[in-house]
Amino acid sequence: MKTALITGITGQDGAYLSKFLLENDYKILGIIRKGPTSLFRLKYLGIDKNIKFIPCNLLNQQQVMDILKEHQPDEIYNLAAQSSVAQSFENPSETINFNINSVLNILESIKIIDKSIRFYQASSSEMYGKVNSLPITEETPMHPLSPYAVSKSAAHWITINFRESYNLFACCGIMFNHESFLRGEQYFIKKIIRQSLEMKHSRRDSINVGNIDVRRDFGYSPRYVEAMWRMLQQDTPDDYIICSGKSISLREIIIYVFDKLGISLDNLVIDRSLYRPNDILNIYGDNSKAREKLRWDYSVDFIDILDILIEEEERNYFE
Repeated sequence: MKTALITGITGQDGAYLSKFLLENDYKILGIIRKGPTSLFRLKYLGIDKNIKFIPCNLLNQQQVMDILKEHQPDEIYNLAAQSSVAQSFENPSETINFNINSVLNILESIKIIDKSIRFYQASSSEMYGKVNSLPITEETPMHPLSPYAVSKSAAHWITINFRESYNLFACCGIMFNHESFLRGEQYFIKKIIRQSLEMKHSRRDSINVGNIDVRRDFGYSPRYVEAMWRMLQQDTPDDYIICSGKSISLREIIIYVFDKLGISLDNLVIDRSLYRPNDILNIYGDNSKAREKLRWDYSVDFIDILDILIEEEERNYFE
């Protein structure tokens, strides 16, 4: 039985990855912050009792090293980050400090304690920012447009540097947007569906949105975590773009959700104060490398995912 150490285990991807690994006979160690921690995503999936939780400050390298010495994980999946683009503009120092130094501490600990540990770093499509051509591939130059994107770019290259300099099995999964019922409340898709349900049940009158003519590449978290695992099962470490391969506008998503729930577009309010200082107009990736080398087969249309999300949100709305 392999042992996997997962940071960010209480988040969307941490929960679905834990479920996937448990189904594949892994022992799961979950890094959590000291103090009160919400386990509602893990409880929702019915797996909270199957995980050993370990409090740790990832900015404290000695704590990380002690955990690796004691528990000897075979694989580490680093999903911990300050992951809100909007919040990164409000707190750039905090975002950059945590998202870079936490990764550095884990990699340095692997190098010192056990170089056979396989490491997965959650990179982000936000790293590419302003691009000259689409689709984005693993070779596309990066031009990050937010403090979050800058921090993820640095962590991405630190991971590559440790792989090349110290011969670590370290991989980066460059994840494009991926959604589920367990997505955080601050994210666009979750917010739109929840607020639309509130309008359907006469609990609000309108939804305020920013620039909804931008286009994004959206996928489904339970399928994307499988790609993370596949990266660490290869003979050679490498980096892969994980995406659907096509984009959809936020406006199209809103129209579909409103139509599905019987809501008039008159209830939609465009609020320019919600526009980002810098924004990417269109972004989508090329997942051919992951499909070919990882044998990750993903062909799900995002409209079908929206149907799943709306149904699950409705089912849980009054709970």
